[in-house]
Amino acid sequence: MAGKDTKSLGRRFRGDERDVEAARTLLTAAAVRERAHEMLAAALAGEVAEWRVDLGRLDAAADLTAQVVREAYPDLNVPFHARWRHFRVEGRDLWAERDKPWSDSRDQARAAFDLAITSVLLDAGAGPDWRFRDAATGATLSRSEGLGIASFRMFEAGALSANPSDPLRADGLAAIDAAALAKAFQASPGNPLVGLEGRAALLRRLGEAVGRPGDLFDVMAARAADGRLPAPVILEVLLQALGPIWPGRLSLGGAPLGDCWRHPAIRRDDPSDGFMPIHKLSQWLAYSLIEPLEAAGIAVVDIDGLTGLAEYRNGGLFVDTGVLALADPQAAGRPNPVEGPLVVGWRALTVALLDAIAPMVRERLGVAAEAFPLARVLEGGTWAAGRRIARRLRADGGPPIAVVSDGTVF
Repeated sequence: MAGKDTKSLGRRFRGDERDVEAARTLLTAAAVRERAHEMLAAALAGEVAEWRVDLGRLDAAADLTAQVVREAYPDLNVPFHARWRHFRVEGRDLWAERDKPWSDSRDQARAAFDLAITSVLLDAGAGPDWRFRDAATGATLSRSEGLGIASFRMFEAGALSANPSDPLRADGLAAIDAAALAKAFQASPGNPLVGLEGRAALLRRLGEAVGRPGDLFDVMAARAADGRLPAPVILEVLLQALGPIWPGRLSLGGAPLGDCWRHPAIRRDDPSDGFMPIHKLSQWLAYSLIEPLEAAGIAVVDIDGLTGLAEYRNGGLFVDTGVLALADPQAAGRPNPVEGPLVVGWRALTVALLDAIAPMVRERLGVAAEAFPLARVLEGGTWAAGRRIARRLRADGGPPIAVVSDGTVF
């Protein structure tokens, strides 16, 4: 993608002016937040058929979240919810241990973008049975932690680079296939990793769309004004650049909409009628790019302009504490498609409820929003609390709702 700028990214929009404008709107964090709260209002009015909401149970969810934060971070010095947390194992920060002599901070930022973008896109759920043993540390890891370390080791080994003499880059994505991923992630019939083919295809499409992901650093740096870059702009660049990599998704005005789905509770008198944008992986990626941007001297502002993440730990917290309840409890065990109204509604309600619980958690911790943005609430936080209660209620610690996914959503 070297040489591409935001203007060239924007050329993916075409067609009817109303469609183009609606598509631009849907590819923003503001649209995710606005429509998620619309979903919550509809659910509270009994207009979301699959879900019931009991806001009275938010206190219990906030109590659990604050407890988990205090236990894990007694000094309340909680880092942002970002992929970098998963590159730590056995007390070691694997990225910080790299001994590559970077020529300047921007070269390092491009490599960090390469790692973060590929690793986040490989993280959409591992399944309950997969494990990764890290030979260097002796740790055996599962789920997001395992996927994080496995993807780090793959990157570190140069498996994503087109140049063996310069391994810490991701410009060789066109050569990635399921067999390469299976080898790097130690996947086998006895150690199954769901969605291998989908993940490999996603990386190949990433290479086709952007060339080297690290070049997106330069696109974002060009959008900074006086050295300051609003976090929602990070997301907008990502959504325009990465839109073509998502298979079989909705499009509007010539633009692929990524993690955006239809739901009857969302009503508009324009071409975006019925569309519910969520952009979970892209928003987690936006959070994960804040640290390399700031390390390169770009101050990221308006971090709470991004939303909470609609994934099964956060969503599971609300189901497992009774804030959300299925109208048909038997539906939890059925194979629910990600594009169906049950899952779309669950994910949208999760985003809105994260906004509702954040000030409650801050109040219990005695911290201000400026010092404890949503990115810290997530990390400290709702994600960890969702994991804890899942392990308490289910033997495998899995989500409370069965979701059919190809490895590119959850």
